[in-house]
Amino acid sequence: MNGSQNKHKAGFVNIIGNPNVGKSTLMNALVGEKLSIVTAKAQTTRHRIMGIVNGENWQIVYSDTPGILKPNYRLQQSMMNFVDTAIGDADIILYVTDTIEKGDKNEEYISKLKDIECPVILIINKIDISTQEKVMELMKWWQEQLPKAIIYPASAQEKFNLENILDAVVQNLPVAPPWYDKDVFTDKNLRFFASEIVREKIFLNTKEEVPYCCQVEIEQFKEGSERYDISGVIYVMRDSQKGILIGKGGSTLKKIGTEARIEMEDFFQKKVFLKLFVKVDPDWRESKKELRKFGYEY
Repeated sequence: MNGSQNKHKAGFVNIIGNPNVGKSTLMNALVGEKLSIVTAKAQTTRHRIMGIVNGENWQIVYSDTPGILKPNYRLQQSMMNFVDTAIGDADIILYVTDTIEKGDKNEEYISKLKDIECPVILIINKIDISTQEKVMELMKWWQEQLPKAIIYPASAQEKFNLENILDAVVQNLPVAPPWYDKDVFTDKNLRFFASEIVREKIFLNTKEEVPYCCQVEIEQFKEGSERYDISGVIYVMRDSQKGILIGKGGSTLKKIGTEARIEMEDFFQKKVFLKLFVKVDPDWRESKKELRKFGYEY
């Protein structure tokens, strides 16, 4: 290994925090690609999604994780397993809070961060909707809770202070060769992003419990010379949810499909032909077999 390789830094920078504090918005801004679902609803991220950023002498492997919660069913338990794994294998943890939530929410995870050996960078997000006085109070409170943490006020939405966060991350990376090829920007394949784009449109076009009871499976993903032919199944838990998802005369499903196709074409930079179907599976959130099929259980 030559001298320049010796100086190369690389590491896993895992983003954790409670639901709706802006973790996905932050990762998308740091990576420069839309990799994670971003909506105003909580618990939109279900998987652990990696975004890779490269500099000449460094590589950051960011990992967005589901928001911390008390699991009510097997799917949520699997989501929390992603969070626990992310805490265990991190070289750096980005703990995201915001100017709205109570600091002691899910405090058992704050206790875990007190004892962790890797660097913790704590980000107080959404300062654009707060006051300077409130932000200063929060910085002081968090410094008392996590004395070893590096604290940054930020706005992921407005991209404020992201350069300073990036500098802090690079400074704290361990010396290591790159984990991935330098031209790779995520560990997920196009089929995964197709399913996530459809799922995001479900969140944006349906209400109450419906989006939380839906799972998308891409059954066909064919690449032709001029377009992708994609077909997907949206699983719901009850017939009533199927009716809501399809809508009067198929209007809701058509809207979801159109919005998803337009975003896929932008993301894939290629024409897309998309077909969506809806099926009822009452047990998918509790079934080990189904969750494994959807990538939640290993």
